[in-house]
Amino acid sequence: MFPPLFAPLIVWLLVPVQVAVADIDSFPQFPLSVLLNETATTDDPSWLKKYGSQIDQAFSGPLSFSHIPYRRCLENASAQFDIAILGMPFDTGVTYRSGARFGPYAIRSGSRRQREARGYTLSWGTDPYHQGFTILDCGDIPISPFDNALAIDQIQVAYSTLLRRSMIAEPSRMPVVWPLGYDRATHPRIISLGGDHTIVLPILRSLNKVYGPVSVIHFDAHLDTWVTYPGQSTPQSRVTHGTFFSLAWEEGLIASNSVHAGIRCKLGEGDLENDQVVGFQVISTDDIDDLGVSEIIRLIRKRIGQSPVYLRQVPSRLDIDVLDPGLAPATGTPEAGGWTTRELKRIIRGLAGLNFVGADIVEVSPAYDNAEITGIAAADLVHDFLSLFLSTFPPMIHTQRSVSNPR
Repeated sequence: MFPPLFAPLIVWLLVPVQVAVADIDSFPQFPLSVLLNETATTDDPSWLKKYGSQIDQAFSGPLSFSHIPYRRCLENASAQFDIAILGMPFDTGVTYRSGARFGPYAIRSGSRRQREARGYTLSWGTDPYHQGFTILDCGDIPISPFDNALAIDQIQVAYSTLLRRSMIAEPSRMPVVWPLGYDRATHPRIISLGGDHTIVLPILRSLNKVYGPVSVIHFDAHLDTWVTYPGQSTPQSRVTHGTFFSLAWEEGLIASNSVHAGIRCKLGEGDLENDQVVGFQVISTDDIDDLGVSEIIRLIRKRIGQSPVYLRQVPSRLDIDVLDPGLAPATGTPEAGGWTTRELKRIIRGLAGLNFVGADIVEVSPAYDNAEITGIAAADLVHDFLSLFLSTFPPMIHTQRSVSNPR
């Protein structure tokens, strides 16, 4: 029993609820048409006639990148595109925190406020969705989470399948830089949504069959050129998100003029020497303070030259952990003291006009995110990749451009 002191309080709380329920039951109910002084008939206008198309709002509809058309391109040979968005939900090659298998979902979710109808940006001065190229979300590769050897093969087969697809546009007739393959033909570009960094090894194997060895622009906090980790005793166990560049070099997949940007990880004896052997030049995170953004852009462009180049980062090689974890916490191996999102975006714009053949953004692990800030940043960087692919030179400062139609 309750103490007498509380009994009146309980009665006082319960009685109004009972009265309220009784009042609701006795309140007269009317159809909406009556309240609007309309009569419901079979001649009422349909949704399409009265309100138009069933549009997807920013927060509704099927989940595709920026609400662009979605196709299961791996099973639909008739799905044609010039640039494909392809999810690679793989995270069983990590050495620390897993969860990047949910990266493709997080990046697409972070892109919900983007859409084809409003793709123009002041920073680029262009709209990638209205430049005559077909951009398609090709869904995710159904990657095995149980067998890494199988998963690596699935990624390579899927990537090669789309890379061999015929393009719709003719880049030779458009003001864009679009490298030719060994077959003297143009091939689609693919932006891969990881997944952990391991996905890059099968991607480079696929690209090698079309372009030969490629140079790599690698935005990351880590080198990813380690030869092995303690306890790796089988060939398959060497395939991880921190060793794939060494393996790619051993297989002859990458050129000797690649570059890291944003490095700040702890290193061991011989790490930098091995990194040079693999063919990389290092630009550290701190160099942005001493050299500035413009000089970092110049160094990257000088290093790469006119080689076919694969751009990689976690949020194109974009490893999202190139960003400071205060701005992109949702990653598997966070390192303090990274670049800001704005600094990274500015560097990417400065690379326009190089011979890009593909890009990816990896290591987004949404379980560690806060208010989707990592997924939103990653999605915005993917939009930058699209603009980068379709630009022939770095954009002018927007205040120096003449005012014109965004498209």
